[in-house]
Amino acid sequence: MNREDIIRLAREAGCIEPAIPDWVIRTCALVASAEREACAMVCESIDMEAFGVLPVRTVMITNHCAEAIRARGLT
Repeated sequence: MNREDIIRLAREAGCIEPAIPDWVIRTCALVASAEREACAMVCESIDMEAFGVLPVRTVMITNHCAEAIRARGLT
């Protein structure tokens, strides 16, 4: 989530201030980062073997998903 995304969401939520303070932008970015990390950790904890996936593929799949979620924060 970048600055423009945060400003757009704030306006959609009814924020009518002409300028969004920097501390609000930083707080939103921290919340988004924490949420991404929580989602990535859930991916890493999924027991794919319970779904019939081979153990070797399990780690590859869950790590790939977690990495993709974390990478969203790098844009």
